[in-house]
Amino acid sequence: MKVVFMGTPEFSVPCLERLVSDGHEVAAVYTQPDKPKGRGHHMMPPPVKETALKYDIPVYQPQRLRNSDAFEVLSEINPDIIIVVAYGQILPKNILDIPKYGCVNIHASLLPKYRGAAPIQWSVVDGEKVSGVTSMQMDVGLDTGDMLLKAETKIGENETAGELHDKLSVMGAQVMSDTIKALEKGEITPQKQDDSLSNYAPMLTKELCPIDWNLTAAEVHNKVRGLSPWPGATAVCGERLFKIHKTILAGAVKGSAGEIVESGKRLVVACGDGNGVEIVTLQAQGKKAMPAADFLRGNPIPAGEYFK
Repeated sequence: MKVVFMGTPEFSVPCLERLVSDGHEVAAVYTQPDKPKGRGHHMMPPPVKETALKYDIPVYQPQRLRNSDAFEVLSEINPDIIIVVAYGQILPKNILDIPKYGCVNIHASLLPKYRGAAPIQWSVVDGEKVSGVTSMQMDVGLDTGDMLLKAETKIGENETAGELHDKLSVMGAQVMSDTIKALEKGEITPQKQDDSLSNYAPMLTKELCPIDWNLTAAEVHNKVRGLSPWPGATAVCGERLFKIHKTILAGAVKGSAGEIVESGKRLVVACGDGNGVEIVTLQAQGKKAMPAADFLRGNPIPAGEYFK
């Protein structure tokens, strides 16, 4: 097939590489503009652009797809299909109507649940036990198009959003490959989404970072997992701000919400339901992340202190 690929972050890269290895003609790649990063604010290309250039695929980076010459360019390319994987822009209807097989989105959730920009993170924050990838025939709505194929995977009790991201990224490439083959053979029956079962997964912001220790231990643990590696759950003890990278459930404890009930070899904090979480890895502001036991050897925090 002649394919145009639209994607931006690391999550999208396995899909682009799979298109190449499956032997499709990738006629063009659309991705977000380069952005300044790091202390020097050097302009850095998105991961998808770096991958496309490795394969000598033409790259287009309009600031806004709707206000560019994308319709004219894509009409001239006349792709059989447009594959969209975490592109970061809405496709206008005139572009959706160009390809013979339409525009197919690879979305990192089991639709109709977790429509939106951050389905992986919110599925972990919400304590879901199962996640997956859905291929979807795009329409003008936000992740509302007809579903094509799905693949499921369990979410481990201590699995972070970053770990789930990497797993779903690889699964997405397989789902995409299977979807294209089935569309070519006419073997897919699109399924309507049940809007009553949908929920929205908005972009993450740093306002989500502070931990509310009045929540249950499971909710605190899920928040830490869901915000790892970015933006990271945070807590304050004394005057120090900490980023909490990893926790495990610690069972029933005696203490008030936020109280450090064990400190030394383990750092255990009480939560609002009478259970606790053990902080396994943390990072003091301006310092590197390290195991809690190592941190406490040089920076003791006595039991009875509070995280807020």
